[in-house]
Amino acid sequence: MIFSVSNIEETTSIGYELGKLLNAGDIICLTGDLGTGKTHITKGIAKGLSIDEYITSPTFTIVNEYDSGRLKLNHFDVYRVSDPDEIYAIGFDDYIFSDAVSIIEWANYIEDILPKEYLHIHIEKNLDNGENFRTITLTPYGERYNYIKELKV
Repeated sequence: MIFSVSNIEETTSIGYELGKLLNAGDIICLTGDLGTGKTHITKGIAKGLSIDEYITSPTFTIVNEYDSGRLKLNHFDVYRVSDPDEIYAIGFDDYIFSDAVSIIEWANYIEDILPKEYLHIHIEKNLDNGENFRTITLTPYGERYNYIKELKV
């Protein structure tokens, strides 16, 4: 699925609608350049999971955990991870193979250790239409993510 957005609210809205559909154990892998909206998508997903906590990117802590919603959310930012052993040391497998929803920003940095099934969200700037325009592409890997066909934005 491909969406074109022109502002932060539309980006967050896609995340919100997706968050309402997510199931326990789902893994969302986010990719895109700096400033494209990965954390805004995550904020929307958290809202869709009924999480009312303030969502920040865990750039220096690698993972933030939120458990006030319909499902627990593990939010990873692996931008600063230079070796897969570094992420294994924090118990990565325990996080992503749990009943929580796991969101991994900069997932392309650890693609060799990602599970076979996940939902990939790629965000890119669409400069042909102006600075605020983005193209958001959702690609499911594995049949468990076929429900994104129900996403209505």
